[in-house]
Amino acid sequence: MLPGNERQDVENGGKIIMPPSALDSLTRLNVEYPMLFKLINNKKARTSHAGVLEFVADEGKCYLPYWMMDNLLLEEGDILTIESVSLPVAKFSKFQPHSTDFLDITNPKAVLENALRNFACLTTGDVIAIKYNKKVYELCVLETKPGNAVSIIECDMNVEFEAPVGYKEPTTSKKVEPQEEMPQDHVMEEVVETFKGSGVRLDGKKKKDNQLDAPVIKKILARGVPDYDYQFGYLKFDRTIKPISDRVAEVDTSPAVQESFQGEGFSMKKSRK
Repeated sequence: MLPGNERQDVENGGKIIMPPSALDSLTRLNVEYPMLFKLINNKKARTSHAGVLEFVADEGKCYLPYWMMDNLLLEEGDILTIESVSLPVAKFSKFQPHSTDFLDITNPKAVLENALRNFACLTTGDVIAIKYNKKVYELCVLETKPGNAVSIIECDMNVEFEAPVGYKEPTTSKKVEPQEEMPQDHVMEEVVETFKGSGVRLDGKKKKDNQLDAPVIKKILARGVPDYDYQFGYLKFDRTIKPISDRVAEVDTSPAVQESFQGEGFSMKKSRK
């Protein structure tokens, strides 16, 4: 098609536009429906298959999608031979994207299924073009069953994808296994003395006996041991550390209780004998 007269329904599918005289000839021959055609470029010995969209082209001319002209190695004005054929119904097809950008599509099978609605047949070895999100993706038809050319109109076809051209498997970095550490039988400890020093009254008087300084209490507190081999993003919970036992005997800080009224008691009443 000449520049400026492009039709998106032609470019986004696998169908061609033929002249009205072709329709007259086909109706007289009683061809099978849907109409499918074999396109032959005798000069380059290239073949493909397509359906028909309309019979409105100028006499002696045929309009093809640009990607189909690339498959047939055609230029504008070249001679093309068109034959009416009958193709088997497709059961299986395999595609290979020509770009890794095809992997960015969320559901590629659904996108391809929607695009193939504008196609009538597939040919092994062809490179078809589909449009999605204002971007054109090219896919090579690697395999079709039950033949090298199949009809995809009203069929139940299984679709598979080959890895895109230029795709490389992501290299998985080897996981660094953490070294087993020896169980720690000890923990760094720190002896803390609480309430050291002496206190005074605010009024300046001497403290009473019950206000004398209490003995200093000593406690053992565990100190954290830094892990000098720490790896960022890796957490380790060490359950081999033994609980800390009290290393200092508890001091009895309660004051000594003085016994009052020492001695023996007696009754003021005289017992009768």
